[in-house]
Amino acid sequence: KEKKRHMGDTKHFCPVSLKENFILYPGLNDHAAKYREKIYYFSTSEYRDKFLENPEEYVAHDEPIQAPPLRVCLLGTHGAGKTTCARKIADKLGIFHIQFEEYLQKLILPKTKKKVGSHFDEEPEEDDNKMPNLSQELEDFHQTITETGTEKSKEEVKLTDEEEAIKANLMDNEALPPEVLDNIVPDWWMKEPFRSTGFILDGFPRTLDEARYLSERGLCPDVAVYIQVEESHVLDRLFPPRLKKWKERQYKKTENKKKLKDLKAKIRV
Repeated sequence: KEKKRHMGDTKHFCPVSLKENFILYPGLNDHAAKYREKIYYFSTSEYRDKFLENPEEYVAHDEPIQAPPLRVCLLGTHGAGKTTCARKIADKLGIFHIQFEEYLQKLILPKTKKKVGSHFDEEPEEDDNKMPNLSQELEDFHQTITETGTEKSKEEVKLTDEEEAIKANLMDNEALPPEVLDNIVPDWWMKEPFRSTGFILDGFPRTLDEARYLSERGLCPDVAVYIQVEESHVLDRLFPPRLKKWKERQYKKTENKKKLKDLKAKIRV
């Protein structure tokens, strides 16, 4: 029965959503209308009524209706290789690559001055060329503490509520409120240059609530790809470089302790 129906120019996609938002949003049988012997399906009853008020604005005339560019959501656990794959796909298809967590980092980096999160919570590296002057430290002990406290208070920058939410998400996986997502995600569907070029969104949605957010906002990806890998493969990718960094830090600490011990011996002499 469905095959015998003469479907409209946008087939089973909502013509109003395509025209106004440049998004392929599946229509529903409950929101269908007939115009010039063709059946059109709409995402909402409001869009159906809007179409019936002025149908000529939403149907094809001299040329076929242009379809939007490709929009891809690439999903997978941390260390699965999403970013590597996304970069290659973006280069091959000529679309934008958006790494979601990296994008969040850039939003708060001007104030935090460094990336935040469990992946970046490493001990600060010590500078080999800056050995402590012990005599000076003893003479100016109280002054140093006072100046340090003053500098820290000057360096503290107050984050906005939105920035605090982003920081909590990066550090503790706290869910991003919809009002924060509203200031980030829709632009990739609605605004240029993403709107006419397309993108591959790496690492979003990450939770059921985020997937539901996309659905409720009508932000439909054309395809969602999930990269599934064995846990052992993830460990093979992530563990060696982290172990190497840890060994380098331990070596530097040992060297600095040795230099400090030699310096103390010279001062005693």
